[in-house]
Amino acid sequence: MRLALGQINPTVGDFDGNSQLILEQARQAVERGAELALFPELSLCGYPPRDLIEIPAFLERNWKALDALAEASADLDAALIVGFVGPSDRPDELRAANCAAVLEGGQVRFVQRKMLLPTYDVFDEWRYFAPAVSQQVCEIRGRRVGLTICEDFWNDKEFWRSPRYPVDPVEELARQGADLLVNIASSPYHMGKRSFREEMLRSASLRHRVPTAMVNQVGGNDQLVFDGSSFAIGADGTLLARGRSFEPEVVLVDLEAGRGDLFEPSPEEPEAVYDALVLGTRDYVRKCGFSNVVIGLSGGIDSSLTAAVAVEALGAENVLGVAMPGPYSSEGSLVDARALAAACGIRFEVVSINPAYKVFLETLSPVFGHRGPDVTEENLQARLRGATLMALSNKFGALVLTTGNKSEIAVGYCTLYGDMVGGLAVISDVPKTLVYELCRVANRRKPGIIPQTVFDKPPSAELRADQKDTDSLPPYEVLDPLLRLYVEERIEPATIARELELPPQLVRDICRMVDRNEYKRQQAAPGLRVTSKAFGVGRRLPIAQRFTP
Repeated sequence: MRLALGQINPTVGDFDGNSQLILEQARQAVERGAELALFPELSLCGYPPRDLIEIPAFLERNWKALDALAEASADLDAALIVGFVGPSDRPDELRAANCAAVLEGGQVRFVQRKMLLPTYDVFDEWRYFAPAVSQQVCEIRGRRVGLTICEDFWNDKEFWRSPRYPVDPVEELARQGADLLVNIASSPYHMGKRSFREEMLRSASLRHRVPTAMVNQVGGNDQLVFDGSSFAIGADGTLLARGRSFEPEVVLVDLEAGRGDLFEPSPEEPEAVYDALVLGTRDYVRKCGFSNVVIGLSGGIDSSLTAAVAVEALGAENVLGVAMPGPYSSEGSLVDARALAAACGIRFEVVSINPAYKVFLETLSPVFGHRGPDVTEENLQARLRGATLMALSNKFGALVLTTGNKSEIAVGYCTLYGDMVGGLAVISDVPKTLVYELCRVANRRKPGIIPQTVFDKPPSAELRADQKDTDSLPPYEVLDPLLRLYVEERIEPATIARELELPPQLVRDICRMVDRNEYKRQQAAPGLRVTSKAFGVGRRLPIAQRFTP
């Protein structure tokens, strides 16, 4: 059998557009001799649809679109496997199911429902779906195909130390005599996940002595970025085919010949992280109906990276950079911001906040009385910049991209209604030390786009005289490993102190800063996820609480 893996970039709720993407890639697959073409999980409606599933009209559109797609593909000499939201086979429970349909000859020949429904991290499928009652092998073009949907493949008791579920759909399908195991997935990207998927399917191929194939969605939908990276593994564990990361395409594999499209190895991190940010930014902006963005350029490393990503994602003509010098801004910062804008080829404007800042201080002086300057005056500067950016957003119809990194957001080193103002937080899941690595990636792609002076100067918010980030925080080389263990690995402070050989009081203080700034993070713009635990949909903590580790 010749098998095609159709990496498409669907938009949630765009049934007509998604159907067209499926048909276009299916025709390409048939032209190349494919007998079966796989498309991702919920590819017909886009993933994740979330509470749209609770709207009856959304469910009806799924079923009508599936029938229309079957009819439109009737002339293709191949079978298609397509993900959609279908009716549950448990009428006494939820009415929806996460389904895969086999389309052939203008008909829906077979439907398999998803059995394992994840509720961890960014997933919440028990909220919407009923699990399948059973799994059954389907015969397609002389092959006994075991059809699984994403999580169904993630419970091999010989691969996982502690399986999450009492059943293994893959094992059951192999027991039924499947001679090909396929998985249609919408598996979000984070660092390290691509190689992990290959290891998991290779383990299944070797265990059951059958070829396996996974097709994965590509593109950005809200906070999640999907990398594609579809692949097929032979029964002997050999990698037969692999698609590119972060690009839509058709990947062909000839199972009898034992070979297929083997594109260049996916870029290693941090290049892959950079690609994820570019794709996530492009899709978020465009799928939300915008074409232009505005960015506050401080001359610092974070806004420089955000601008470089935005230019690659949207084109220089669609990016506006704005410098907003205040009373403590250095001349070097303005010079660096201007140089970055010139290297990027973007429009650059300078809007000083000094006049407005002076007026605000005079207006508030009678109320402030004899209280001396403190963080209030610092935050006022940040909020004037936020108001400026939002005014430009309204006037030009451009989405504001915020520039805060994960390290700052973790400890609350950011200002509500100030530098946190915007529609998308591009690097909010990028630790500060990784920001520097990504800026080096940007300079490899376009030499000199980020000035060397931006790398050299110490990080500063420039909200008071001679301010540096290290006035309030440990060096980022110390802070970032600490935050990774606490936020991503959920390690207790005492253990972190021992592992990193840090003073216990320092670790407790940082962890306390993380805990007490949850209220800020829950008011932040949505951010693109690139680590295993981002602040956002996959991390759900209460704001009003008193627990401390």
